[in-house]
Amino acid sequence: MFDNLISAPYLNVLVLILNFKINSILFFSYRSETGPCALFLFLEFIFLRAAPLKLTEMIRQVVEPMGYQLVGVELFSRQKQGQLLRIYIDTEQGILVDDCSAVSRQVSGVLEVENPIRGDYVLEVSSPGLDRPLFELAHYQQFIGQTVCIILSEKLNGQKKFTGLLKAVEGEIINLEVDNEIICLDFAVIDRARLVVDF
Repeated sequence: MFDNLISAPYLNVLVLILNFKINSILFFSYRSETGPCALFLFLEFIFLRAAPLKLTEMIRQVVEPMGYQLVGVELFSRQKQGQLLRIYIDTEQGILVDDCSAVSRQVSGVLEVENPIRGDYVLEVSSPGLDRPLFELAHYQQFIGQTVCIILSEKLNGQKKFTGLLKAVEGEIINLEVDNEIICLDFAVIDRARLVVDF
């Protein structure tokens, strides 16, 4: 049974991850163009980068007609492991494993036809989790009053990483309170951001 799974060019592995920092449902689909391969699963606490807008909009056209909110899409190149395409979906009722698998199947079909990603990649469909990523200005507005971690694409006052209380959004300026000081961050230079889970 497992030999057949490993030798197949397309692998689907369903994984439920529950740990002290994150609570998300993930569905992995591995695509290989080179034939038999082995799949290694491990947990990484990393920030992934937002996918190109064209790819995000292609996925949005699949996800939203299915009744899901597309929270965001990330694309990350991993050394010797191909690329990871992560799709975050949500609904007012939350996300179940069946939701992730349904979206994975539909998106996989479109990606196979359109072929927007060159080479091997892993497709992962996930709920946003407790440490929810922030992609749009509307996301920052939604979570005013919560602690966030923001990483910039360029240094501000000698640093790129800021963790603090999200105080306000004024136009495209994010006001973050760090050590009792308000720091103004331009949305245009934010590389990635997530909520910080306080326990």
